[in-house]
Amino acid sequence: MEFRRTTRADFPLLARWLGSSHVARFWNHETTPEAIERDFGGSIDGTEPSFDFIVEDAGVPVGFIQRSAIWDYADEQRELIELADASRDALTIDYFIGEVDAMGKGLGTRMIREFTELCFADCPTASAIIVPVIAGNPASWRALEAAGYERIAEGHIPPDNPIDDGWHVIYRRDRSS
Repeated sequence: MEFRRTTRADFPLLARWLGSSHVARFWNHETTPEAIERDFGGSIDGTEPSFDFIVEDAGVPVGFIQRSAIWDYADEQRELIELADASRDALTIDYFIGEVDAMGKGLGTRMIREFTELCFADCPTASAIIVPVIAGNPASWRALEAAGYERIAEGHIPPDNPIDDGWHVIYRRDRSS
């Protein structure tokens, strides 16, 4: 599995994935070129403190994953910070499998596990990765569990999709010693 930094050439792919029903259900993201540029261009330009990646399996793009330091987005992450008692050096990740035919094959777990190791390698001072998942997305939280994450909390965080009630399960993986 490879993680390559997202480029603007990936924007049509991201728009297609974000518009697919299995991704849109939980990401609820606009797919216009302007919205994709607004929300992903800053990572490419270095004007946002997030790092976005296209996930490739055997050279084929299958998904998307991103990381950031939780406190770099303290205003937006206030509820997560409080629920997880997140330290200043904690990271968070978000992800999806974009290709429907790649789902149900363990790629999500593998992607999370391998990206977690990459995060700890790239961010040597990060003590943990904390991930909020809407409780109604058991495939996502089961992939986290299979990748070695532990459920540490539950609580309300404003949802990405307004059809959700905002109840989230919070997972954490600490850096191995």
